[in-house]
Amino acid sequence: MKGYYFITDPVCSIAGVMSDVEKAISVGVRIIQYRNKTAQTRTLYEEALQIKKMCAGSGCLLIINDRIDIALAVDADGVHIGQEDMPYQEARRLLGDKIIGVTVHDLDEALLAEEWGADYLGVSPIFSTATKSDAGVPCGLEALRAIRGACKLPIAAIGGIDLSNARFVIEAGADMVCAISAVVAKADVTAEIKRFQKECDL
Repeated sequence: MKGYYFITDPVCSIAGVMSDVEKAISVGVRIIQYRNKTAQTRTLYEEALQIKKMCAGSGCLLIINDRIDIALAVDADGVHIGQEDMPYQEARRLLGDKIIGVTVHDLDEALLAEEWGADYLGVSPIFSTATKSDAGVPCGLEALRAIRGACKLPIAAIGGIDLSNARFVIEAGADMVCAISAVVAKADVTAEIKRFQKECDL
């Protein structure tokens, strides 16, 4: 699990989620996380199912944010859960061997998630971000380095990442970089993704 990790955002997006996803797949993005914090369950299901069909045959993994029921309903590749979501152990019981990523904010949470058996860590937020209102206090590059030094799991870094700092994040130990508003809020999503992919290819 390496490279640019794409996360949908219907609020920030200019072109719309499905257009963003189509462009991400077209340039070889390998992980798409479907995240929609405001939609009703029926909409979540329908959009996730559409993205699942778009990913078919592309080699791109579909991860659902928070909603294990939606992941199961559309047979997604996995879920990403936060510290306040369903406990990891219950998520694993329901999902079997599907991918489970866990958001962590510090070294203690990272070590615990690794002990549980998480498939990857989402270290968040690295920098201040306006994309996620409950993101919390930035952990910074030092925390990222500490987590990288202590944990063997793949790390996806998120929060306030843009083209001016992505390389520093990768050099600090991130395997994957997530940038939302720095991509989907721009006029040319394809070009922005390619720029991040180039940064990830150290």
